Amino acid sequence: QYSAVDTNPLSVYIMQPIWNKIIKIVPLWIAPNLLTFSGFIMILFNYFLISFYDWDYTASGTSPGLVPTWVWLFSAFTTFCAYALDSIDGKHARRTQSSTPLGELFDHGLDSWATSIFVLSFFSVCSRDNGKTGVSVYTMYIYLSIVLFNFMCSHWEKYNTGVLFLPWGYDISQVVLIAAYLLTGTVGVEVWQKPLLFGYYITDLLVILLIGFSLFLSFPQTLYNIHRAHLKKTLKNDSLYEGLLPLVSPLLLFVLLTVWVVLSPSNILAKQPRLFLWMVGVAFSNVICRVIICQMSSTRPELFHWFLFPLALVVYAAISGLLGRMEEAALGVFTALLTAAHVHYGVCVGRQLSEHLNIYIFSLKKRVQE
Repeated sequence: QYSAVDTNPLSVYIMQPIWNKIIKIVPLWIAPNLLTFSGFIMILFNYFLISFYDWDYTASGTSPGLVPTWVWLFSAFTTFCAYALDSIDGKHARRTQSSTPLGELFDHGLDSWATSIFVLSFFSVCSRDNGKTGVSVYTMYIYLSIVLFNFMCSHWEKYNTGVLFLPWGYDISQVVLIAAYLLTGTVGVEVWQKPLLFGYYITDLLVILLIGFSLFLSFPQTLYNIHRAHLKKTLKNDSLYEGLLPLVSPLLLFVLLTVWVVLSPSNILAKQPRLFLWMVGVAFSNVICRVIICQMSSTRPELFHWFLFPLALVVYAAISGLLGRMEEAALGVFTALLTAAHVHYGVCVGRQLSEHLNIYIFSLKKRVQE
């Protein structure tokens, strides 16, 4: 039984009334998962579109006109559409009486991947550091890691409490993203290259807000909700070991990736920031998907995720100098294999649940019993 709590005033008083009106125009024959997947495809297409014009995150800083204005406006449109579709899919499922565990996993699984894609697309707006403006690739890595950590905490919290306390940061971040794209499309990327307040740039303020929001609101709220469940004796896991188990693989993943970033002989993050950060997002998504499945099925998560071992080998070969000039090529091959494995994993789990629940993924029609 899916259980979620949303206390964000922005969501409750402003966005939810909008979604309640939009949902009325959605035809009843459309499957909720089709709405979810359509939103994901839109942000994925937008990401590849921005990547085409700005592969190395330098376009906004060194060549302000390289990314056409319509791309930023299109980004605002796709972000809003994806935000809307992700917000109404659950409402539509209840409306069509088609709520299933498959729908919950499909929604949250794609969210775990979309979270990183949203961030990676936004980096093209502010651009990487060029000595005068922009943010460093290391700041991008930290920024992405914090966002993914917050997402992980929400589902770790649900793993222990059985309730998903929807983070305030989601709605706020979506509105900020849409506003940022609209601002860039109407005013130009130059707005990100001028000090806004006390010598700080907009990007500096966003990073400060993100870190402050995570350290003083999001993570403390997660710990508080788990502690409250402990006092009420409603925790799903009695032992501390079982409760912390889902965090082991994500933390080890972060350690391995950080070691690669810091000790890379060729400074791999600076040479291939988009490829490396994409790999980070895919890796975290796969880890989080497995935690979500364990939470939904009340099963115990594995202590060490399987791809930590090949990743450890690649990192060792890179930092020890064994790869030499092949480090970038190794990153490309590893990223391609990891992405393919993640897609394969999602397809297999979706098909298994579809067959087990006797439903179709993208249709409301019932399967014929064999």
